Amino acid sequence: MAKTKTYAETEQLKYAVQLTDMLRELPAFTTEYFNAISFAKQPRTQLAYATDLRNFFRYLTSNVERLKSSHLRTLSLSDLGSVTTQEISNFLMYQRAYSDESGKMHTNGERALKRKLCSIRGMYNYFYRMEKIADNPAERVEVPKIHDKAIVRMDPNEVAELLDNVESGSGMTKEQLRFHGKLKGRDLALLTLMLGTGIRVSECVGLDIKDVDFDNDRIRVIRKGGAEAFVYFGDEVRDTLSGYMEERKSVKTREGHENALFVSQQGSRLGVRSVELLVKKYAQTVTTVKHITPHKLRSTYGTNLYQESHDIYLVADVLGHKDVNTTRKHYADLVDENKRSARNMVRLRKD
Repeated sequence: MAKTKTYAETEQLKYAVQLTDMLRELPAFTTEYFNAISFAKQPRTQLAYATDLRNFFRYLTSNVERLKSSHLRTLSLSDLGSVTTQEISNFLMYQRAYSDESGKMHTNGERALKRKLCSIRGMYNYFYRMEKIADNPAERVEVPKIHDKAIVRMDPNEVAELLDNVESGSGMTKEQLRFHGKLKGRDLALLTLMLGTGIRVSECVGLDIKDVDFDNDRIRVIRKGGAEAFVYFGDEVRDTLSGYMEERKSVKTREGHENALFVSQQGSRLGVRSVELLVKKYAQTVTTVKHITPHKLRSTYGTNLYQESHDIYLVADVLGHKDVNTTRKHYADLVDENKRSARNMVRLRKD
C-alpha cells in the first residue's frame, strides 16, 4: 500500500513540478545552477528564484539592444557574462513600476527589489565561482535600502474581543452571519491555535488530524525548510481545539482531504489565502486602523511570550527562528524596554 503524502510533501511536489516547467523557458545554463542549489533550497524557494530570473531575462531580451534578437532559451553564458552592472541596476529600477504585455501595472517595494537582486546575485555568484564567467557585475549593484516599518501587533484587549466576536458573530455583516454558525467552531479553534502558539499560516493549514497530540498538549508541524517540530499549547488552546475535534468528526470531506484538520465548506483543506481572508474578516470587527494578517497573529504571540518570559532565546526557539537575531529584529523595541527597566536594579551604594 502506497504511503499517503503529507500536505507539506504534496506542496513541495507541486512547486517542484512548476519549477521543472519554468526551467524549460529559462536559458539552458540555468538548469545547472538549480541542480547545484537543489539540496540547499526548498522547491518553493527555487521557484521564487526562477520567477525572478525569468523576469530578469525577459527584461534583457526586450530592453538591451545587443540581446533583443535573442530568445530566453537560447541565451548563453557568454550573454550572461556580457551584462553590465548598470544594466542590472536598470532592471531593478524598471521593476519598481512596470506594465506587462496585457497592460496590467505591477509595482515592487524595497523588500521585493532586494529579493530580486539576491536571486540574480545567487546565479552570478555560482557561475563566477565555477569560473564560467569572467566577471560578477551583480556584486557591484547597490542593495536597495530597506526602511523599517512599524511592527503591528494586537493588544491583549483586541485579542480578547476578536475571539469573543468569533463566538458571537458581533460586528459581522448579514452575509457573513449566514455561514457563521456552521463555521465558528472551526474559526475559533484555528485563531485560538495561531494566537496561542505563534505557528505560521503555512504550518497551520498543513496540519492533519493525527498531528494533534492531546496526551502531550502539542502539535507536530513542518517548519520552513522542511524540518519537523513539536509545538506545545496551553489549556485555552486545548479546550477550544478539543471541542472542534468533536465537530470535525462529522464534517464531510472531499477525496484526498480526509486527514486535513481545518477544511472549507466544500470539504477541502483550507489554504493560506482562505486563512488570510478569515483573519481579515474577524480582525475588521475589532480594528480598522491596524492591518491584521496571520503573520501579525504570530507577532502578537511572540510579543506576549516575551513580555511574560523576558527570554528572547525562548521566543526564538518557540517561533522556530534559526537565528536569534531574526527574533531580536522583530522584538527590538521590547528588548530595549526590558533593558530600560533594569537600569535601577543594581545599586552601587546603599542608602
